[in-house]
Amino acid sequence: MSPRTISIIVLLLFGVAGSWYLARPHSSPGADLFPFDPTHRGYYLKNARILGTGEDGALLYEIEAQDAEQREDKRIEFSNVRIRYSPARQVPWVVNADEATLHSGDPLITLRGHVQIINSGKDDEGDTEIRTQILQLNPELFVAETDARVQIRFGARSVTATGMLASLDDDKIELKANVRGKIAP
Repeated sequence: MSPRTISIIVLLLFGVAGSWYLARPHSSPGADLFPFDPTHRGYYLKNARILGTGEDGALLYEIEAQDAEQREDKRIEFSNVRIRYSPARQVPWVVNADEATLHSGDPLITLRGHVQIINSGKDDEGDTEIRTQILQLNPELFVAETDARVQIRFGARSVTATGMLASLDDDKIELKANVRGKIAP
């Protein structure tokens, strides 16, 4: 073999090695084993039931949700949510929503999407129902508040407003602005 042929073969071998090096996968061999972030230490629950207790340790309320997922920033996201107070607290209001968020260390629950608060009271006039799209609920203080549009129905009567502050333990509702209603005797 001539020196020229050897030089061409060596150049071709370097070209093959270089193209193989550039075309090989750049990930580590075990990278495909974990398609999720293995350092996230949250949880995911189906048909979740979370209990909230008062300062005395007794059951105060329960959150039922179709799904509950703890996110990396320590918030819990719920879907298809129902919040009920303990029968011992004698708070007849039930809160339903499409979604809810609870932040770690904060008692406020943010409810979103078709939020509905129902009181099946003892009076003969029927249920009292509050509807809105977003609501802040502090279940420990029995307070629900929103700045969004609210519709309140009690029996055949209906009232709409912008903004509301409700005290669920003593059945008081304060409407903030643009109050309009249909009240028939």
